[in-house]
Amino acid sequence: MIEKLDLISKDNLKENIEKLAELFPNCITESFDDNGDLKKSVDFDLLKQELSSEIVEGYQERYTLNWPGKKEAILRANSPISKTLRPDREDSVEFDKTKNLFIEGDNEDALKLLQENYLGAVKMIYIDPPYNTGKDFIYPDDYAESRDEYFQIK
Repeated sequence: MIEKLDLISKDNLKENIEKLAELFPNCITESFDDNGDLKKSVDFDLLKQELSSEIVEGYQERYTLNWPGKKEAILRANSPISKTLRPDREDSVEFDKTKNLFIEGDNEDALKLLQENYLGAVKMIYIDPPYNTGKDFIYPDDYAESRDEYFQIK
């Protein structure tokens, strides 16, 4: 039987993008190729930011989720912390047998701590922010205004 040869060389670009996607999944986006088909692309501005310890300026047109302070958040997310997870065996139910983990604390710190030891092993993370619980907040969450204020031209 004659084996059909694949006459196309290896796609190094696609392979390299897949490698980057493993290391920096949030730096992978989609763009259109010459035929109008979607393909994976690298968001180089975001990749530069991921690899920098300072804010990197630059903008390229693309779909993004942006908010004020996002670049600072990326810097914080990439900065090391000196914290650890401490189990609470007294309040845990069957701690040594469970496949679930409840973590109470700062979301960003907990995710950083989980990233190294549990990368690829976590099926789901549910983050429940303490919203409208009467505690101190960084962000104001009371935007109530009267009907007259609402309809007033600003």
